[in-house]
Amino acid sequence: MSPDDHGRRGVRRRALLKMMAGAAALPAQLATLPARAEGVPTKIVSLDYGLASTMLSLGVTPAAVASLADWDKWVVEPRMPAGVIDLGSSWEVNFEILTELKPDLILTTPYLDALLPKLEAVAPVLRLEIYTPEGGEILPATIAATRKLAAAIDRTGEGERYLVAADTFFAECRRRLEPLSPPPLALVNFMDARHARIYGAPGLFDNVLQKIGIENAWKEKSNYWGFQTIGIEELSRVTDRQARLIAFEPLPGDVLPKIDQSPLWRALPFARPGHFSIVPPALMFGMVNEAIRFASIITSELESGS
Repeated sequence: MSPDDHGRRGVRRRALLKMMAGAAALPAQLATLPARAEGVPTKIVSLDYGLASTMLSLGVTPAAVASLADWDKWVVEPRMPAGVIDLGSSWEVNFEILTELKPDLILTTPYLDALLPKLEAVAPVLRLEIYTPEGGEILPATIAATRKLAAAIDRTGEGERYLVAADTFFAECRRRLEPLSPPPLALVNFMDARHARIYGAPGLFDNVLQKIGIENAWKEKSNYWGFQTIGIEELSRVTDRQARLIAFEPLPGDVLPKIDQSPLWRALPFARPGHFSIVPPALMFGMVNEAIRFASIITSELESGS
């Protein structure tokens, strides 16, 4: 090990000890939850945003989460309590920190199967399948994964109440939107001024649109993650003149100035006033929490008439 390597190791170790001290202070409200049975994992780390947000909704704070630095950029809700440790990016998990934590359980998905041997050497792993090449509709898969996670951490009752509340919320969104006769929606994340991800079946966003009574204006089947990458000109394949385009933040900084000057954009029906909106972020690769946030954002946007 070089002197530089040794110095970086010392800095990481001091940072770890500081973060672990902060993680010891769990939110006070969690103290009111029923105690978990003996042998149930209590120190749990998640390598997936959706699984981490589901844990929070079941009343359990993860000890550590991968890519935590970008949580507020993509997930936003629920808020992650202070003291949770950032494990680094999903594909570059800091195994030194992970090993020091001595977790009882590691939550992961098929997306990170290449890491399984190393993860299993640290702690038991719960691998939950949601987005897979063999999979189908995403929302039912997230519900099934929620039940499996709830059972694994002794929160079955909380899990069922959470899922009932989610279904009630979707029904309420549908009730609020029905009198508005909402137009078909095309949903995108801009990658740059000429390319976007557009969301379709069998993805999470498409499933939620069906639940709340809105037609997806994009009729083409997507990949198993629920999106296609297209050029802006391909939005012309949306033929319904009443359709609206919804873009999610964050947008690359130069997108709006460039599309305003683009002949391709100006030729699209979405360039007409009232047919294009920008809304807060919603995680496209999430679970039930992210489905709820998406439904809430879309319902509020359509109710506002903007």
